[in-house]
Amino acid sequence: MPMDDLAVYLDKHEATIVKEFKRGIAVSDSDQYRGLIHLNGRALYRMVIEYFRSEITLEDIKELAYKVAYERNRAETNIGDFVSNVCMGREMVIDLLQKGPFSPAALMPALLKINECFDVFLVHAVFKYTDLKDHDLEEKKLFIERSHKDRLTILGQMASSFVHEFRNPLTSIMGFSRLLKEDYPNLPYVEIIENELRQLNYRVSQFLLVSKKGVVYKQMEVFSVWELFDEILSFLYPNIVDVNVDIKCSIDPTFQLKGYKDEMKQVFINIISNALDALHKKTGGKEIVIEVSQTPDRSLIMVSNNGSPIPPDLLSVIFEPFFTTKELGTGIGLYVCKEIIERHGGTIMCESTDQRTQFSMQFKPCDTCTSGSMSMSTHI
Repeated sequence: MPMDDLAVYLDKHEATIVKEFKRGIAVSDSDQYRGLIHLNGRALYRMVIEYFRSEITLEDIKELAYKVAYERNRAETNIGDFVSNVCMGREMVIDLLQKGPFSPAALMPALLKINECFDVFLVHAVFKYTDLKDHDLEEKKLFIERSHKDRLTILGQMASSFVHEFRNPLTSIMGFSRLLKEDYPNLPYVEIIENELRQLNYRVSQFLLVSKKGVVYKQMEVFSVWELFDEILSFLYPNIVDVNVDIKCSIDPTFQLKGYKDEMKQVFINIISNALDALHKKTGGKEIVIEVSQTPDRSLIMVSNNGSPIPPDLLSVIFEPFFTTKELGTGIGLYVCKEIIERHGGTIMCESTDQRTQFSMQFKPCDTCTSGSMSMSTHI
């Protein structure tokens, strides 16, 4: 049979081809199997011969491919060298047969079988190699994440203890500054000191909330959202004036939420502060819009600004802890916001385009929440 003649011819030239293959293969000096790679070439050569004789199946070729893939993965070398060596082996076998005493009619089916053999081998070998590499990378990633979390835990415990102790003298300073203002109402710079202390106390509270040391047992309350934002905008007034931004509010004065007012205040201070940062370097009209609406099924609070957009590739990670794009940012602000809102049974999402960046917070309405049709607009 023609295939038997071709197999006999390949048998006869095996030693020569394997020797030539060994001399021409690409191999890294760091490859722990560098002295044995030619044996894979011999196995591949025998695979072709046995495939000609129908002594092996495509499943057997797959098993050989997996075996070599495991070896190449352990060698930690470039898969490109492996593919190049296999292609070189294919060319050597085809070239050898073309130089033999075979007619084109006999060679054509042989070449098809050779290509099928090598193609199946390469597909399975590269697939398994890639799968093994992905698995190794996933294990390394998990190890790095565990190590990173362990270090963050230790660092967080140290930092939270420091900040917790820091709050005691801060509280005293804030108290004495109020007394100083009462005793000397015309003393310059006292209001600036008080405002800076309030900002610092807010940052400390934010950090302690992340560390869980700031958690105290308290009761939820029903509070006015309009009054909440009125307090927030008064607190942020110096920053608002500095940025020269137009604040527009559309809030029903009767609208109420049930929860921890101080925590929700922290959420909106953070979001509006971020909006002010985004608008700081903007030229032209600067605008922050606060909108509150309610249906029988949900309460929706939206805070948007027309500052620089958040890049699309960062939108999915802005709520992750310690992620920040600010030079001096802590990366815990939006993470804390998300934690607080979810603790209140709500959700938060962000959408950002060239025209507007909007944070939307949705809550289940409480039984005592009421709403009317009145809207208010404030320009600062």
